[in-house]
Amino acid sequence: MIAAGAARPHIDTNRYETDMTHKIAILGASGYTGAELVRIIATHPAMDIVALSADRKAGMQMAEVYPHLRHLDLPALVKMEEIDFTGVDLVFAALPHGLSQALVRDLPRSVKVVDLGADFRLRDPAAYETWYGRPHVAPELQKEAVYGLTEFYRDEIRAARLVAGTGCNAATVQYALRPLIGQGLIDLDRIICDLKNGLSGAGRALKENMLFTERAGNVEGYALGGKHRHLGEFDQEFELLAGRPVEIIFTPHLVPASRGILADCYVEGDPQAIHAALERQYADEPFVTVLPFGQAPGMGHVTASNHCQIGVIGDRKANRALVVSALDNLTKGSSGQAVQNANLMLGHDETTGLMMAPVFP
Repeated sequence: MIAAGAARPHIDTNRYETDMTHKIAILGASGYTGAELVRIIATHPAMDIVALSADRKAGMQMAEVYPHLRHLDLPALVKMEEIDFTGVDLVFAALPHGLSQALVRDLPRSVKVVDLGADFRLRDPAAYETWYGRPHVAPELQKEAVYGLTEFYRDEIRAARLVAGTGCNAATVQYALRPLIGQGLIDLDRIICDLKNGLSGAGRALKENMLFTERAGNVEGYALGGKHRHLGEFDQEFELLAGRPVEIIFTPHLVPASRGILADCYVEGDPQAIHAALERQYADEPFVTVLPFGQAPGMGHVTASNHCQIGVIGDRKANRALVVSALDNLTKGSSGQAVQNANLMLGHDETTGLMMAPVFP
């Protein structure tokens, strides 16, 4: 066992390093999404982690916080104010909601940022205050930020300085519904989305309702009745597509699994036309797969990968369909999406470092 502060054997995690290697800082590295960023970037051929921040765990090694990363040669965790951002090319901000605003505002303009939290997802400051209960302290950056759903904002992300990663629930549903709303294939007033979420989406902080004895063998809804904050993203993005308000019914559930999201989206429209539209939309996308008509994905089919799988099933009643979308909340729903966006921002192929297969079983 390597004690904190002890000399560490050097393991060259950048053995494929090129002249285009970029220096990366991860803020909030002690959370689940921060650790997932480390896992992905450790074998990325063009990114080198030069700084890792934490708050309560500052001064510790990542191996002490996450033993599964023990084999990596990583900098020690420090407080954010100890980081010298001179020479840092890109920052991943994997911080609790509300903490990125002032930080990003004060960073050098030369530093690119991918924010994994909610601080820049909503373009309207009033909408942000409505959903998050506080005024935004950097509203000028809200206007600058590009929404980070890569497959639909690719060109804008490539030119961006600041990208706002989507909510994991928001991404799962949007992959299923955006092409259908944009092409007018479904009834916009009759959309029901029922989600099953792994527990890591709630973060790593100790919470009574996340104890094993509370969750094992238990499935339970949360943020019911239109209270979930990701509804702000749906309202924003779907209204842009439809040219008028679209208010979906959205019910998330916690299930006794560590990671993953499965979204069952019930819509009214021709199932075959819906399937054909999704196949056309994602035909050339490296990370989104549309299954043959009548097949549906499971959470376990995309675990620890940057892939999203979508299935379409016709209902026994004509003109009614089930669209099922599955992705890993920590990877495609958060940290993998963040690296995909960073690849574009730094001038690399967006698949770089992300073609790992799902883990099964």
